[in-house]
Amino acid sequence: MLDVVCDAPDFDLEPYTGFDANPYVERTFNSWDGLGWRSLLLQRFDHAARVERVALPATDDLHLVLTVAGDAAMETSTGGRWRQRHWMPGQLDMAVPGVASVRRYRSVVPLRTLQVHIPRVTVARTVEQLGGERIDYERMAAAVASGDPLVEHTMRSLGAAGEADDLYAESAATFLAVHVLICGVRPPEVGRPSAAGPWVHKAVSMMRDRLGGPLTVADMASEAGFSVYHFIRAFKDATGQTPHRYLTRLRIEEAQRLLRAGGLSVAQVATRCGFGSPGALSTAFLRHTGVRPSAYRNR
Repeated sequence: MLDVVCDAPDFDLEPYTGFDANPYVERTFNSWDGLGWRSLLLQRFDHAARVERVALPATDDLHLVLTVAGDAAMETSTGGRWRQRHWMPGQLDMAVPGVASVRRYRSVVPLRTLQVHIPRVTVARTVEQLGGERIDYERMAAAVASGDPLVEHTMRSLGAAGEADDLYAESAATFLAVHVLICGVRPPEVGRPSAAGPWVHKAVSMMRDRLGGPLTVADMASEAGFSVYHFIRAFKDATGQTPHRYLTRLRIEEAQRLLRAGGLSVAQVATRCGFGSPGALSTAFLRHTGVRPSAYRNR
């Protein structure tokens, strides 16, 4: 059995008892064994090309994943519908603390990830330092998954840390905890309660989860429990944009990330980002950024 984590009192390890990771991954590095870190766990994994179902336990630690190689259609369920994201180099993911999940995927090319676990003790201390703010962990996870250069850079730096001691790991764990938890601090409600309620974050999460697939305003209104008319008005009150313009902006931001990563044609990027054709992507991209996708990629 390949133990995903090792024994350390500050981490929430009990849920991993009996979890056999051998069918799914080969661990190529473990900072607890390799560097003696105890303030943070850094691991590198080579993944199986195809997994039909793996049940991941709920843990109170923060678990961040950075894809460093591969191209996998990753589907995740936390008890409801399946959500799909493409895991490509630079893609970040964060498990919602305390929530178990099930994943399945197929990787077109070998998938490798860099994974960081930040202990629950550090998380609790950071929340206290933030004044005991209520944290929306789903909002935080969505913010990380949408792309965060600071998190990506920090994780890559940890992966190249060499012989750094635990003080380095402790500093990195504190920085990452503060940075991602701030993303999840619930904003104060302003104006009408319906205009700034949690349904906004659910709608935006739905947009992020379905960037590459069909999504209608009616779908989002139904998820929020509103009529289409009321949803459009309330969403614009809360965000300053109509749902259509907000979704388009998210799709353009994802297209920018994929173009920077390289490896995909403009047509493939258009498909991944929910545009019906390369021409539709090009028109929207030019309107939002001032350049065509091909010019943006060649910068």
